Amino acid sequence: MQTQNPTQTQNIPVQVDDDRTGLEVETLRRALADNLVYIQGKFPSNATKNDLYMALAYTVRDRLLLRWLNTTTTCRKPGVKVVGYLSAEFLMGPHLGNNLINLDIYDQVRQAVEESGLDLQDLLNQEEEPGLGNGGLGRLAACYLDSLASLEVPAIGYGIRYEFGIFDQQIRDGWQVEITDKWLHYGNPWEIARPEETVEVKFGGHIETYHDDIGRLRVRWVPNQTVNGIPYDTPITGYRNNTVNTLRLWKAEAPESFDFQAFNKGDYYGAVDEKMSSENITKVLYPNDEQIQGKQLRLIQQFFFVSCSLQDIIRIHLQTGKTLDTLHEKFALQLNDTHPAIAVAELMRLLVDEHLVEWNKAWNITRNTLSYTNHTLLPEALERWSLSLFGSLLPRHLQIIYEINTRFLDEVRMKYPGDVARVARMSLIDETGERYIRMANLASVGSHAINGVAALHSELLKETVLRDFYEFSPEKFSNKTNGVTPRRWMVLSNPRLTKLISSKIGDNWIKHLEDLRELEPFADDASFRQEWRQIKQDIKQDLATYIHQRTRITVYPDSLFDVQVKRIHEYKRQHLNVLHIIALYSRIKHNPDIDITPRTFLFGGKAAPGYFMAKLIIKLINSVADVVNHDPDVRDRLKVVFLPDYNVTFSQRVYPAAELSEQISTAGKEASGTGNMKFSMNGALTIGTLDGANIEIREEVGAENFFLFGLTTDEVNDLKSKGYNPWNYYHSNPQLREVIDLIATGHFSHGDVSLFKPLLDSLLHHDPYMLFADYQSYVDCQDKVSEAYRDQDNWTRMSILNAVRTGKFSSDRAIREYCEDIWHAQPVPVELREYAQATAGLGSNGG
Repeated sequence: MQTQNPTQTQNIPVQVDDDRTGLEVETLRRALADNLVYIQGKFPSNATKNDLYMALAYTVRDRLLLRWLNTTTTCRKPGVKVVGYLSAEFLMGPHLGNNLINLDIYDQVRQAVEESGLDLQDLLNQEEEPGLGNGGLGRLAACYLDSLASLEVPAIGYGIRYEFGIFDQQIRDGWQVEITDKWLHYGNPWEIARPEETVEVKFGGHIETYHDDIGRLRVRWVPNQTVNGIPYDTPITGYRNNTVNTLRLWKAEAPESFDFQAFNKGDYYGAVDEKMSSENITKVLYPNDEQIQGKQLRLIQQFFFVSCSLQDIIRIHLQTGKTLDTLHEKFALQLNDTHPAIAVAELMRLLVDEHLVEWNKAWNITRNTLSYTNHTLLPEALERWSLSLFGSLLPRHLQIIYEINTRFLDEVRMKYPGDVARVARMSLIDETGERYIRMANLASVGSHAINGVAALHSELLKETVLRDFYEFSPEKFSNKTNGVTPRRWMVLSNPRLTKLISSKIGDNWIKHLEDLRELEPFADDASFRQEWRQIKQDIKQDLATYIHQRTRITVYPDSLFDVQVKRIHEYKRQHLNVLHIIALYSRIKHNPDIDITPRTFLFGGKAAPGYFMAKLIIKLINSVADVVNHDPDVRDRLKVVFLPDYNVTFSQRVYPAAELSEQISTAGKEASGTGNMKFSMNGALTIGTLDGANIEIREEVGAENFFLFGLTTDEVNDLKSKGYNPWNYYHSNPQLREVIDLIATGHFSHGDVSLFKPLLDSLLHHDPYMLFADYQSYVDCQDKVSEAYRDQDNWTRMSILNAVRTGKFSSDRAIREYCEDIWHAQPVPVELREYAQATAGLGSNGG
């Protein structure tokens, strides 16, 4: 037997996984242990659950950093167009699970965590959700960032790094109580601060004119306050590709944090006054804007992040060696509603005042760079700012807006001679009463493209709030129906259903959701329907367990899970849902032995802190729940649950378990909705009005698989124009009268007849969202739902068809449309420049 030369064995190369990038289970375990010790500074014996989560998050972040750096390098290349998405809200949801899915390392990481003696779900639950949005607007922005990265489109999301996000919601005695959202309390492993890219933002002061070196008249803004904007970057991973785009959020800081002169004079508060004043700008999401201070802070927030972002974009562009003449060829900037509309005036100021671009050229660059998405037809969301407030904060911008307005209205007069009323309507300044700047008008004039977010909404925009602008520039307008990302809302939220679907048609549907249509034949397969039904039942059981843990309320998975989760607002009509619950309850009280389809009604959502009527609706839901859930006559056939603190994490539990999706807004009020899409994707059937994207969902899934009720938009408007009187409905409908009287007589308020009086008075005397007009149609439709649910096999078939026909509602489709029609941006695959530890040393002085 020949003996082996020991020197030969020493020369055989041994491949060792890089601890920062390796994906072998043993490497992941080692990296997790190292990060716990060397980043968190803890031994396993004294590590908290948060320490373990942080160590895992850093382990995952390491594995996307090379992609992130290479994507950033790609964005800087000549000829690459970058999308800048400007939004005051980004409701991202937890990052860890989403990154595991998109990096395609979920299974390896779960195994590594389990072999380390830990539970992955426990660590996922530990992540503090960044509550940087109020609802649909911020969540849409998050879905769009996911799709931009997954489609390999270079993009940067720009927003605000609120220290405190949307409040945490507690329910005490049935009332909403707001608790500070300290999402940064334990640190954020996903963000990287970039203080070297700090920008300055000005406020207040006055303007001066001067002549430049060649005699041209120029304007100089002399502010009375300057604030620093510090960028914090978060990686946004694409699904199974090398693209990792950036979410850049801005934090406000004072240029000087401490005034020693004030301190030495004994003015201890004054010594830190500038620091506190500056940092308040990004302290909290959306102040309650009923008071003038709230309005002022909101305007300051909007200008702060817009100015930071535009300065950043200009810096990036100039670093590529190009002039500002081609800014619109490098960047496409999308204004997500009117909150960033000040970008029109700020980009003009930066170009004209700071970079000395001639006005007409600057206006051409501005209009070709910016595009505007309108998200609402509600007047309160079409922002206006009083001239006095605006001018005191942004004197130069007021001057610029006057100049834009003068030039624009000259064009309007030229096209519509003598039409004084049209000129007044299209003016950027509302001259009636106290004078206001109309931000939607500013966004419309200063953008090359304007879009609505559902087919109906886009048509109503052209017919109502932006009609004049549509008639003036019809080529600007288009529809871009909203979409949601299937990566979070199916793959991550509903892994059991994902596995079943992929077992039949493969997993290409995750990036091409329209491929779900290949499942349609399985709707007629009895064994497939049984698998589908069992998965839904198991998920309902999981949610029932969670509900009991959170609320101590026992619900039954065999009942119909009827769900309405969304921001609490009168136009979304959660109280119409409650009226139906009371109607069912009343039937049981009249006949305790009545044969009724068992239902569990699930509510969730937050009311704006200053919105009294919305908070009263939450109190009503909980008061009705308290009576219905404890009345022995009901015998558990009805259960009502308000789940507190609705957020992305919460919704990932609810959408997969839902069987009936309540999309019951007054027709013509909901721009689009995205919750309706998430419910359908997960197999819930919809009961809804012809409002927002409900119309398109019904077209896709089939009218026979959608429960339609209520007035149409035209019927709503016609009824209002004829003088809608809710009293007539109250008096002519005995069932409705009985439901309202049960509330009015204190049945749900321990005899307190005054508690819900403001809500009932609003319904009886005004009913602005026409609950009474739609009541009977809604109740009748709900009876059809109950009847349909009794045939479980056919219900399952309808559930399958709802899910597999939702391909249109992927955010990937929406982003492709934006890229083709508005941004003219192309996918750019990212090439990885590999990083090797062995050759990673920095160059020597001579090298």
